[in-house]
Amino acid sequence: MHIVVSGGTGFLGRALEQVLTSRGHRVSALTRRARADRPGDIEWTPNGEVGPWANALTGADVVVNLAGEGMADARWTDARKAALLDSRLKATSSLVKAVQQVASGPRVFVSASGVGYYGPRGDEPIREDTPAGRDFVASMAAAWEAAAAPAGQAGRLVLLRTGLVLGREGALAKMRLPFSLGVGGRLGSGRQWMPWIHVDDWAALTAALIADPHAAGAFNLTAPQPATNADFTRALGRALHRPAVIPVPGFALRLALGEMADLLLTGQRAVPAKAQALGYVFRYPALDAALAAALGAA
Repeated sequence: MHIVVSGGTGFLGRALEQVLTSRGHRVSALTRRARADRPGDIEWTPNGEVGPWANALTGADVVVNLAGEGMADARWTDARKAALLDSRLKATSSLVKAVQQVASGPRVFVSASGVGYYGPRGDEPIREDTPAGRDFVASMAAAWEAAAAPAGQAGRLVLLRTGLVLGREGALAKMRLPFSLGVGGRLGSGRQWMPWIHVDDWAALTAALIADPHAAGAFNLTAPQPATNADFTRALGRALHRPAVIPVPGFALRLALGEMADLLLTGQRAVPAKAQALGYVFRYPALDAALAAALGAA
């Protein structure tokens, strides 16, 4: 198959490309800046409209949409929140319009989302039929999925509600520093849930959903054993052989991060019900082994 990936040069996009190419597929990355060392990349402008780049979708089998600005890259001012939403909706709109307009275009559309779709849920087990929450992150995820929905009229639509991805890049790299300095610890009460997944499982599960003609709709891309923040913190300390005894009070996080602290102080007890129903077997179902593998690759 020929698979076109927006955000294909990022952390998750590269992991997915590695899995797909190892299985004999051809992958083209949509990127804002084409590079000489990646001649198969396609330069695009995700502005909500269709440009000349859309011709590259002719004959492609699948589009995977991973484009969007990083949630934790800057403090959430009103302007930043608008930029986070805008980057997701415009990229998705551009791709959906291209899929609808290009002759002999892709018939499978895979689009990123997140477990934040469900909003803060306490200890409630979260499966894919749980309704959306109402906070900023949930509303943004719901709007992102709604923007992708028209692609389902042309073929199969898969939505990736991803949890915390454990790998050498991303959030785990940022978490590692305070533990390495001996000042790691739980955040707030530590009772909030942290749905997580190893990057190898994220990429393999996404590839499986691409290939399975019965896979449609939203999927929780999370390991089957979510952890509370306190449990995750202890496991990370063990993996790094460092103490995890200095908690960070919730009020301190809110002073430092503002509304963005909600990403760290609330969570979802999400489980991959639909992926398991399809028979996906996780390589890293347990947190200790997943952290050891992710940190060992760093």
